[in-house]
Amino acid sequence: MASPGAGFHPHPPTFQHRFLAKALGATMWFFIFYRARQDGPKLLGLRHPWEGHGHGDHGEAHH
Repeated sequence: MASPGAGFHPHPPTFQHRFLAKALGATMWFFIFYRARQDGPKLLGLRHPWEGHGHGDHGEAHH
């Protein structure tokens, strides 16, 4: 039998772990919002994927 109070007692995270978790979480969301800005209209069907990526090519032939 386990004695009372012999359960799971996790240590609190250190400042470095909390800071790293927030930094990585913020980086993830910034990347998601960046990709949504780039590909969102295509994903939602507001623009066709073959309409270009805003490179200013305008159909000129490249040699």
